[in-house]
Amino acid sequence: MTQIQQSIDVEVPVRTAYNQWTQFESFPEFMSGVESITQIDDKNLHWVTDIAGVEREFDARITEQHPDERVAWESTTGEAKHAGVVTFHRLDDDKSRVMVQIDWEPSGVVEKVGSAVNLDEHRVKGDLERFKSFIESRGSESGAWRGDIPAGS
Repeated sequence: MTQIQQSIDVEVPVRTAYNQWTQFESFPEFMSGVESITQIDDKNLHWVTDIAGVEREFDARITEQHPDERVAWESTTGEAKHAGVVTFHRLDDDKSRVMVQIDWEPSGVVEKVGSAVNLDEHRVKGDLERFKSFIESRGSESGAWRGDIPAGS
């Protein structure tokens, strides 16, 4: 099992950062390798990725979500099993910290090699840097879902 932890400070209120993160279908705009995400319902997402020429499709379920605090998920289908959490921290009125933790099991040769040389860590760092540019250049979120999903529901 591989664990990735990264964080970034963004110059927007915590509410804005959180609201944008809940717009899962916008992830391809700042996440490399994410081709599309379809939100099936409040808890379920379908992902299509293409990383280093390896195309994958999988489903993920939101396991916990609390506005302005956290979004946690786990994969429910696909070869590479993973789970993670994104937490949002208010630093001041117009500045927030976004922290990502992902636990995953690389399944293919490309994924195992990439994980061994920390390419996955660098990818998440780059994705957070692009999220920062994306949300700061907009100044506001493109939408929001403020629903609460308690852990274990």
